[in-house]
Amino acid sequence: MANATLSPSATGPDDGTAPGWRPRRTTGVLVLASGGVIEGFGVGATGSAVGEVCFNTAMTGYQEILTDPSYAAQMITFTFPHIGIVGVNGEDIEVVDPAAATAAVGAIFRAGLAEPSNFRASGPLDAWLKARGIVGLAGVDTRALTTLIRKSGMPNAVIAHAPDGVFDLDALRAEAARWPGIDGMDLVPQVGATQRYDWDETSWTLEGGYGKRGETRFRVVAVDYGVKRNIMRLLNDCGCAVTVVPATATAEEIMALRPDGVFLSNGPGDPAETGRYAVPTIRALLATKIPLFGICLGHQLLGLAVGGRTIKMPQGHHGANHPVKDFTTGKVEIVSMNHGFAVDRASLPENVTETHVSLFDGSNCGVALTDRPAFSVQYHPEASPGPRDSHYLFRRFVGLMEAAKAA
Repeated sequence: MANATLSPSATGPDDGTAPGWRPRRTTGVLVLASGGVIEGFGVGATGSAVGEVCFNTAMTGYQEILTDPSYAAQMITFTFPHIGIVGVNGEDIEVVDPAAATAAVGAIFRAGLAEPSNFRASGPLDAWLKARGIVGLAGVDTRALTTLIRKSGMPNAVIAHAPDGVFDLDALRAEAARWPGIDGMDLVPQVGATQRYDWDETSWTLEGGYGKRGETRFRVVAVDYGVKRNIMRLLNDCGCAVTVVPATATAEEIMALRPDGVFLSNGPGDPAETGRYAVPTIRALLATKIPLFGICLGHQLLGLAVGGRTIKMPQGHHGANHPVKDFTTGKVEIVSMNHGFAVDRASLPENVTETHVSLFDGSNCGVALTDRPAFSVQYHPEASPGPRDSHYLFRRFVGLMEAAKAA
């Protein structure tokens, strides 16, 4: 693992843009907190970033992955070897503020970044990484790195890119070792909204791009812990007028907006830390018996609010090919996931039913309350990227709001 596995082809430019590249010298490194160094060549932004290294098994959707706020303070190892071929565009961004660099801090690739070849591309991935301040490292044996993560857990590390190939490895090792890790971190303030706003964009179509919401049936307040755009689009598709509020909004402030339902969004960091201020709000909302739907971090926070615990996972779940069983229907769906913590099912009280489970490792992937119109899932039913098997959950949320209105 000390050196990168490089292409055996003829030497090419150090930026990795030519077919059959092989870098002439090391211009990028990944320095692990354990002291190990993985060499390659730098792409994207120059400089360095510290964070947690995970791997993502999705074959497509790298732009959506890199702009998912749930990846804050993380570096993504792409297990699929060929990244960049579809380029980048202004539409496939999941962070609400397209200019904000509030998602992944680093990216690790097997091969050099391909030149774009797609009718939607507006530019190459390398330039986009530079513009967003994401440090990249290519020419890495990503299979070996993934194996390391699977065996030993997600390591803390520093990723660095220096075109002159000069690195102070001792200083980088010390920085990686000092970084405390995501366990115990509240990262929501880095990615969530700071003020209230409305969202009326609907899903993308090939013919017309993104649309605007028309007639509405319900008002939904979305609590923003790091929300993805496509979640709000799917709510709008279901006829919901969506108002987004900061993670620090109180139950009184939320209920003053007279919502028909409340959505708890995805987000990064340790749910127990975010829960210090989020859990009291969620408990107060549950007391009103308003319909409530949570995704990812929102799922974990709901679990904490009902008295459960969350646990740090060794390698987490990151990808678009995860099988999950829905006990309420008996069906298996293939879903998109991005989380490093999970709800401990053994800690859940009697008024909580486990509705979904991962068929990879048996971890909890969904709950529903038996005495409140509230449910949540650990995975990302909005996809972006990923399969659309789980879009039914948004209709399930609408069904709860319909029932509440009819009561």
